[in-house]
Amino acid sequence: MQVSLAVAVLMLVGKLAAYVITGSTAILSDALESVIHLAATGIAALSLWYAAQPPDRQHPYGHGKIAYFSSGFEGALILLAALGILWAGAEALVRGPELEQLGTGLLITAVLAAINLALGVYLIRTGKRTNALVLVANGQHVLTDMWTSLGVLVGVGLVWLTGLVWLDPVVAMLAGLNIGWTAFGLIRTSYQGLMERVDAEDTARVLAILDTAVTGQRIDGYHHLRHRRVNDQIWIEVHLILPDQLQLDEAHARASSVETDVQALFPDTVVQITSHLEPTSHEHPPMHPHDGVADSLSS
Repeated sequence: MQVSLAVAVLMLVGKLAAYVITGSTAILSDALESVIHLAATGIAALSLWYAAQPPDRQHPYGHGKIAYFSSGFEGALILLAALGILWAGAEALVRGPELEQLGTGLLITAVLAAINLALGVYLIRTGKRTNALVLVANGQHVLTDMWTSLGVLVGVGLVWLTGLVWLDPVVAMLAGLNIGWTAFGLIRTSYQGLMERVDAEDTARVLAILDTAVTGQRIDGYHHLRHRRVNDQIWIEVHLILPDQLQLDEAHARASSVETDVQALFPDTVVQITSHLEPTSHEHPPMHPHDGVADSLSS
């Protein structure tokens, strides 16, 4: 994140310089997005540090959920930038822009866009490899910044070539709409994480292992499957049904073998499994909350 912070400062200084040189509203919109990105990167760095703290008595599941707060806050900041860009573009369109030295501004913007492309791809790849939502969100923000810069390059380039100065604020407003769409995606991801929406793919993989265990007669059945994921950790709860006559050590061995198979599904993830063992003859009372086979949250 230190590299990301340093690049964010470089982006801000470079884009503000390009705006001062050209007077372009489109370039100003790019610079405004970088102001928000700098603040968001600082928050992301703090979130990464806090999320890495080990579990404690007050937070037995760790501190990883701060990643969702960080992602949501970053999305809100990006949305704020989008609204500011739309306002500035509309204002410039009404009063008429005054532009100069567009060639220099285009060169600066092109160099900064290339740097952002490299950084954004690196952050997203690293975040996906390590299951770090903060890095993925920050990388998406960097790529949004890059796409904004690319749009500005095209728009300001057309102004430079054609002399149609009204294109400058129009490009700024289009960039604002694009940034707003990215903000919506980050806020949605944050909401889903905080509400513990399950990953359908994770559910299907776990169900496949449990079904295989039933087919192989290691267990007679299962129910009350629930799971939650935060970054590179996943917690799984399930009730396993076993034959009545099994000794405790044999029941434990069978349950452990099923748990091992489930853990193998997530090789790059810390998997915490809690399995509750029940005899086949056990009956739940009507309307018991544990009725049902699959994860009730998977739909």
